[in-house]
Amino acid sequence: MEFKINRECFKNAISDVSHAVSVKTPIPILSGIKIVANDDCLTLLGSNSDIVIEKTIPLTIDGVKELEVFEKGTVVLSAKYLSDIVKKLHDVIHVKLNENQSVTIKSNEIVMNLNGLHSGEYPNLPQIDGAAYFNIPSAELLEIIKQTAFAVSKSETRPALTGVNLSIKENKLTCVATNSHRLALREHVLESKLNGSYIIPSKSLNELTKLFNNEADIIHIFITESYIVFKSNNISLFSRLIEGNYPDVSGLLPKDLKTIITVDTNTLLNGIDRACLFASEWKNNNVRLEILDNSKLRISSNSTELGEIEETQSIKSIRGEAGLSVSLDGSFLLDAIKAIKEIEVKLSFGGPMRPVLIEPSDNSSYRHLISPVRTY
Repeated sequence: MEFKINRECFKNAISDVSHAVSVKTPIPILSGIKIVANDDCLTLLGSNSDIVIEKTIPLTIDGVKELEVFEKGTVVLSAKYLSDIVKKLHDVIHVKLNENQSVTIKSNEIVMNLNGLHSGEYPNLPQIDGAAYFNIPSAELLEIIKQTAFAVSKSETRPALTGVNLSIKENKLTCVATNSHRLALREHVLESKLNGSYIIPSKSLNELTKLFNNEADIIHIFITESYIVFKSNNISLFSRLIEGNYPDVSGLLPKDLKTIITVDTNTLLNGIDRACLFASEWKNNNVRLEILDNSKLRISSNSTELGEIEETQSIKSIRGEAGLSVSLDGSFLLDAIKAIKEIEVKLSFGGPMRPVLIEPSDNSSYRHLISPVRTY
């Protein structure tokens, strides 16, 4: 194996695949990056057995020659040391695999050797030939992830709840995340013959948002019995699915609503953010919402050590009963409102001890449900 590559291009590819490499692993080969040199491209792989990231570097990018392959081959190199070495080099990097699995790395007058591992020990990629798949614009997928993944459970006692449930039925994609105290649901219409329900680890989805932030317009999603694969032109993320059945959440969305109000999203966000300053003493970051005189929303919180905070905001529209009040986890409220891009947000109340439904005022494709908390 022998090739020359642009240093910046190589550094970025190493950084991308390193997201999947575990520093502490009982399998030594997984602490490395697999490099495969072909006639027309260079492929880098990183894996921790649950996630695999594959990055392909073509010979030219946007008409500029970035890579020249002299001899095909493959080797596994320490992810940490390869990354550190490349960061400290400049200009074009010349890489050559020697007979003893050591690799010579040159850049200008700098020469160093790094011991490698035999690539035959590296795990094979999951096979996706013949797997069911669908396509989705990258901007839509990233928005869906950002509007749901934060609501997953942090507890491993119920593994299914640590992931996002992706289901497809009759050309509609639905993503749901819940930790039993809050629920985020996002729907998206797409064309797909696929029907099924799958649980994706939230860690995989969070890595996905980093990798595909500036990637191609369309992402191809392949699903097998054990894996889901997100693939664009030059980068792929393979994630193991979480086994088990996701709870049916369709019956949780409230139908018997007593009060529905519409407020300015940004104004509400800032008010909740201020109230959270005094809510940290409470176990659930208690923030109280009260509807006053059919026209005002009072937001308050208190702390025995710090004091208390209270403000009123204008309600743009209201339907139903006034005088209602409810206490919610302020951090949950912030997460839900931050995920809303629309100018106005709708809050629907079923009573002081019933979950509050939060959604954009003119878009029902995104909904968030938060259970109230007790004030003692």
